[in-house]
Amino acid sequence: MIAALNRLVDLVEENLTEDFDVHAAARSLGTTEHHLRRMFSSLAGMPLSEYVRRRRMTVAAADVVRGKRDLLHIAVRHGYGSSEAFGRAFRAVHGAGPADVRRDGGPLRTQPQLRFRLTVEGNERMDTRIVDRPAFRLVGHAARVPLIHQGINPHIQQHIAALPKEKHPRLRSLGNTEPAGLLAVTDDLDPDRAEGSELTYLHGVAVSADSPVPDDLDAIEVAAGRWAIFRTDGPHPQALQSAWAATATEWFPSNPWRLRPGPEIVAVLDRADDFSTATCELWLPVEPA
Repeated sequence: MIAALNRLVDLVEENLTEDFDVHAAARSLGTTEHHLRRMFSSLAGMPLSEYVRRRRMTVAAADVVRGKRDLLHIAVRHGYGSSEAFGRAFRAVHGAGPADVRRDGGPLRTQPQLRFRLTVEGNERMDTRIVDRPAFRLVGHAARVPLIHQGINPHIQQHIAALPKEKHPRLRSLGNTEPAGLLAVTDDLDPDRAEGSELTYLHGVAVSADSPVPDDLDAIEVAAGRWAIFRTDGPHPQALQSAWAATATEWFPSNPWRLRPGPEIVAVLDRADDFSTATCELWLPVEPA
């Protein structure tokens, strides 16, 4: 995977003046766009689309500062149809417009070319199992919320707190298949998993594919497939979020699996009364790499 990501960086450099075709790049690297975007954003700390934009504007800034071409020519050369569109993108990266930078020589916020390297980690054991599951449904109460990578997501907290207390035992009574118990489900994530992008969060349970869905509940249909299940234990949500990150930095690069499209599920197996600690299972949909 490290070699594939470095080749991806090279392909970005070779196509900075054109719209970058991530799907074609993933196909040439023998993986999927879904998996490639997830691994890149997790390891680089930024979405692939943001890296492409920063690199494009870094190279464009050199043309602006040299002053040998007019700004419209530079805009077109770097894939923009107008100097106005180019100016907006330039300002978003550098914090100043191209005319100001040409006059003053800056400010410039340079994005160096990334290079991924293998480091020796993995001193913490990851408790994992791989299971095949038939199709099933996730039913419960869904909401659109922004993605937050670290700490408690207040939007999810508000969604759960707004549910009447009697809803929780009712949901538990509906669950009839694995993953067991009340579940925290994230679905329909932005391909780059950018901070603040919207996702569907569902507070609910898993039921068999032929179970009826009550009219007042939302449902997510889950296709048959294979799942990697990671068990976590400790401070909540920190232990869970650390494990989520470690799947990208440690587990996927050293195992012959890749992510496939589908919801990501957290099952809370046990927890403290104040939810300060918890034992959880993180379910990720996978397929052979």
